[in-house]
Amino acid sequence: MSTITPELIRSCTRCSRELPAGAIECENCHALVHASQLERIAAEAKALESKGELRQAREQWLMSLPLLPRNSKQAGWIRDHALALDLAADRQLPPESENKWAQKLGPVGPIAIVLAKSKAVLAAVFKLKFLLSFVAFFGIYWALYGAAFGIGFGILILVHEMGHFIDVKRRGLPAEMPVFLPGFGAYVKWRALGVSLQTRAAVSLAGPLAGTIAAIVCSIVWFKTGSGVWAALARTGAWLNVMNLIPVWSLDGGQAALALGKLERIGLLTICIALWLIFGQSLFFLVAAGAGYRIFTKDLPPHPSRVTMLYFAVVLTCLGLVMWSLPPQGLGAH
Repeated sequence: MSTITPELIRSCTRCSRELPAGAIECENCHALVHASQLERIAAEAKALESKGELRQAREQWLMSLPLLPRNSKQAGWIRDHALALDLAADRQLPPESENKWAQKLGPVGPIAIVLAKSKAVLAAVFKLKFLLSFVAFFGIYWALYGAAFGIGFGILILVHEMGHFIDVKRRGLPAEMPVFLPGFGAYVKWRALGVSLQTRAAVSLAGPLAGTIAAIVCSIVWFKTGSGVWAALARTGAWLNVMNLIPVWSLDGGQAALALGKLERIGLLTICIALWLIFGQSLFFLVAAGAGYRIFTKDLPPHPSRVTMLYFAVVLTCLGLVMWSLPPQGLGAH
């Protein structure tokens, strides 16, 4: 699952022309839609630079990228400047005041500096929430179902979430590493300011796509070895990814459906009914029911994406093939 923080601006502040959802630049006057936000971000970043807080300034500059055309000169300058700030931060010397304290305290000076920076050390530790939550996540399933399934299941969920994370990062957008919620699942937090609905849908479907690949790998290993653990992992992974594609709420399918128009939602409904009849997996009926519900909701996009519907259908079909090829036991059994 991925979480986003969108912000919509409906008309150009310069020429007042109506803007499509997710627009970054006005097609009429070429004004930047989020110019005021870009100015604010730049001012905050420069203030951080003046204080010597280079890494924080770098993160602040990177927040501008989703608000700029990807190949624009401004975006290129920000990427280069962020890299320069990162390199400068690595070479950054301790503040002069810290050096004075280290000289006065002699051999215990370094210890005093570390203690003074304990707040920063603790902050760094809390940034390990990805690793800690992941260990807790698969630890619970290890205790419930044994080491082999527990570790394998944790890795399947990690692969799914990394699908979201990698897709966001390859687009030059800021994202946080996955956070795992034992007993519930996981999520990736990213910023979607100025991003089109089709891009948001692609990010949402990237997780199930990665999960599909992981389930296929598990099913191939089961076919080669005959080990029931691999069959259980393949079926569980496929089942959970299909469940996550039900186009409702904040599920990945619900986020992807925002890019589908009425015709595309009818098409998705038809495909899901066909998959239900072909593979005999009742879970596809729930996806079809969700698609049927979304036909009548009022969140239709101004520019529907057939590519998203095809992407959606391909992932569902591959997951259906995995479930159909496995022995009928466990999650999603006939």
